[in-house]
Amino acid sequence: MTSIHDAQIQLRELIELIQKLRAPDGCPWDQKQTPQDIGKYLLDESYEVLDALVENNPRHVQEELGDLLFQILFIAGIATESGDFTLADIMRTVKEKMIRRHPHVFGNVKVNSIKEVKDNWKEIKKEEQSSQTENDSPFRSVPRSFPSLKRAQKISEIASRHGLDWTTTDDVLQKVHEELEELDGARKSGKPQQIEEEIGDLLFSLVNLCRFLSVDSEKALNGSIDKFIRRFSYITNRLDTHGHATLQATPEILDTLWNEAKEKRI
Repeated sequence: MTSIHDAQIQLRELIELIQKLRAPDGCPWDQKQTPQDIGKYLLDESYEVLDALVENNPRHVQEELGDLLFQILFIAGIATESGDFTLADIMRTVKEKMIRRHPHVFGNVKVNSIKEVKDNWKEIKKEEQSSQTENDSPFRSVPRSFPSLKRAQKISEIASRHGLDWTTTDDVLQKVHEELEELDGARKSGKPQQIEEEIGDLLFSLVNLCRFLSVDSEKALNGSIDKFIRRFSYITNRLDTHGHATLQATPEILDTLWNEAKEKRI
């Protein structure tokens, strides 16, 4: 049995499983789900796929891809029930899009580098979106469901291409200092909404600083989070060795252990 034939059988059986779950004698929870309900799980499943890929664990990747595929098929199944579109429509649409965006493979376009491939992709995508009206936002291609840091960096990149940007990195850094001062003023005012707004402005300015320094803000923050987890684990392990819990340790002890972890470049 070929892998394609086997995949077709497994796909059909998975679709039939979803239909059974949605049937009158199926699962009450699955029966009540809407595309919006299932859509909430897509990001979670996608992140779990990414984690598995980072681990480079094929078995884990397989499992997480299966979870993600199930959510996609579930939404497609609901759409089929309502007559909006089918799984075949989804596959046909993406196939046509991929053929259209690879003219160097399926057409007569010649390319000499990966950069030219990427440039062609962007141009074709731009042409596909040319039907939008002049009043449409240039930010419409950035999903609201993006992680905030990633969304902010994408938005600021687009704004820069439209001429709204600082001139130098020093200008952005000055803006960061200004936002810090405004946040301090909001903190002293004690107004929660103003504090939240100023923190948002500060974060957005920091994302712009990342962009000017050619740093991926999402990657940078994730790196710091991972570093914090490693150092926290070091502290708890050191305390456990002496029979102490983190909550029992004094601030001085915690600070000393943190500096130890830092010196060890943990």
